[in-house]
Order: sequence, then structure tokens, then C-alpha cells
Amino acid sequence: MTNFKTQTKLIWAVLLLSCFSMACQSKKSEDTMETTKTSILKEAWGQLPDGQKVSLFTLKNAKGMEVKISDYGGLITHWTAPDKDGKYEDVVLGYDSLAGYLKASPFFGALVGRYGNRIANAKFTLDGKTYNLLQNNGPNHLHGGKIGFDKVVWKTEELQDGRNGLKLNYVSKDGEEGYPGNLNVEITYVLTDDNALEINYTATTDKPTVVNLTQHSYFNLTGGKTDHLGHEVMINANHFLPVDKTLIPTGELKAVKGSVFDFTTPKTIGKGIDDTTDEQIKVGGGYDHCWVLNQPKKDSLVLAASAYEPTTGRFMEVFTTEPGVQFYTGNFLDGSITGKNGIVYKKRYGFCFETEHFPDSPNQKEFPSVVVRPGETYKTTTIYKFSSK
Repeated sequence: MTNFKTQTKLIWAVLLLSCFSMACQSKKSEDTMETTKTSILKEAWGQLPDGQKVSLFTLKNAKGMEVKISDYGGLITHWTAPDKDGKYEDVVLGYDSLAGYLKASPFFGALVGRYGNRIANAKFTLDGKTYNLLQNNGPNHLHGGKIGFDKVVWKTEELQDGRNGLKLNYVSKDGEEGYPGNLNVEITYVLTDDNALEINYTATTDKPTVVNLTQHSYFNLTGGKTDHLGHEVMINANHFLPVDKTLIPTGELKAVKGSVFDFTTPKTIGKGIDDTTDEQIKVGGGYDHCWVLNQPKKDSLVLAASAYEPTTGRFMEVFTTEPGVQFYTGNFLDGSITGKNGIVYKKRYGFCFETEHFPDSPNQKEFPSVVVRPGETYKTTTIYKFSSK
């Protein structure tokens, strides 16, 4: 009888010990999950002239890539990528502090909206009504106007679905910068462990409106050591959009074959950028055009472009559901801007792959539509993926 009681006590002791151990493991698991949840570093990053406080968020993955994003303008201020020796360096242009972006910035790292790129004569007609916008690029409207999405503070929250990412939300009021409808915009930046940054854009409206959102990071895969002319670029497009003297598309879809606009096989940016025998190069001062992507099915995710920098071995691929990509080669940089680490940004020191619908689409009915109506959801995805070779 005594042995039976002793055995029973021992069994209960083991069971209690086991339960305690499981509880500790569960608590440890919860703590680990909590650590993962709060892994995005948030820091104060100054304030706007009106007193609004601005924050900077750092996403970091298991390999060591870091992407810094501000709630002001959704700016990507820093973005590190590995070279062939595994060394991570910042590969985007920008400023060391908020002050630089507030003075004068050519859209370094910006979330652009409500309409990315140009709208001719700063107006468009929708459902029989004409909407007048700000002329801020010669006679045209560019990148959303005076206070576009790159110059407002977005609401932010860390993603709660296990992904390493940040969600940004902004409601653009009816009439803001001349656009119709209250537009509710949500954007997520998701950093994966294979060194890809996935950007998802969604928007809904309560009135018919036009929407064209994009990301305007300037890349230099040397880590800022020299210009970008030695980068080898591929653009998956058989056609591009010629522009007039104010950089508005003429409406023609022109074949790239046989021209300096042919990047269907990789070639250096510098190879044709100064070929002024090409009228379009003269007009753009280099490349500042939209390429019509080879997209087998509307809204399908395709490889849009890539860039390879031979001295570092850095390789970047861009995937998108958008029908076009604006390849801009920093033609308007002129050495008047001193950026991060005291680097002077000279002409062609950074290039952009702006995934988008075509410029001036609201006025060109032959182009894919940018109209969003109540009950519809604007939805696009772009992925920038880095590796080395």
C-alpha cells in the first residue's frame, strides 16, 4: 500500500513537472513571437514645420539587409544590398536627415501619388467633367502636385500576419490637389529573407477618380562610389513610349529594336545615353521614358527589368503587375545636391525603375485605364529583389 502511494506521488510529481515545463516553453514561444512582432525598430526622425512628428522604421531580415522607411512620404531613405563578397552597402540616394527631404528633393525614395508621372497640361476629363491640377512641371502636372503623397505623414502599423513588414495608410480627401473622390490608400512594404522588398498598393474611392502609384527610389549599386553608366540594364519590353518636348507621350508605341532604347538583352546604361542622333535621347536628356512591358496577361506579375553592377557584383531584379516601367537616369541631377555621407549627386548618379501605368493615361484613351470607381479596388504589386554574381 505504501509503495502504491509512493508511486502515485511520483507520477503526479512527474506530471506537474511536465506541465510546468510545457508552460515555460509556451511562455518562451510567446516571448519569441512578441520579439518577432516588435522586431521593426522605430525611432524619432524630427518634425514638420507644422509640428507633426516624423518617425523612421528599420526593417531587417535574417541575411542582414536593412530597409529604412519613414512615415513622411513613405520614403525609403536607406536600403542595403550585398556585393559578391557578402558586404552590405546602401544602394539608394537620399539624405542623412529629414531636413534634406524638406528642403528640395527630386523624389528620393518617395511614394508617389495620387498620380505618378506626368499629366498633360495639368488637366483631365472624367465622365464629362474636367479637373484642373497644378502645373508643376512646365505646362504639365507631375507626381501628384505640390503636396503629393510624398509630402504627407502616413499612419503606420507593423504587420500582424507574421510577415516582416510595415503597413502605411493615408486618406486623400476629395479635391486634394484637384483630384476627385476620397481615396483610401494602403501600402505595405514587406522584406523577405531572400533579400526582396515587396510593395503592395491598394486604394478605394467614393467617386470616380484616376490613380497611378509608384515608388521613386534612385539606385546606384556601386554603393555611391561613382555614376551609374557602367551598370548593365535589361528591360523586358519590345516597345516604349516616345515623348514630346515636354516629356508627354505622343501616343505611339514604338518598337525598341534597332534603337538605343533596346534593352531586351543587357547592356550598359552609358552605351546609348548620350547618342543625340536619336531624337528621343535629345528630348529626354537621356532616358526618361516609359517602356511597355512584355506582359502576357493583364495584371500578371512579370520580370520588368534588372540591373547588374560588374565591379561589386550586385544584381537587382524588378517584378511588377504594372503594364509599364519608367526608366529615369537622373538626367536632372546637376551636382547641386549633397546627399548621404557628404556625397555630391552629380548628373546620372542614380537611376529609377518606376513601375506604373503609362504617363498621361487620363488623356489617352488607347492606354490602359487608370480610372478607379466606387466599389472597385486599385491593386498592384512590385518586388525589388537583390542578389550578387
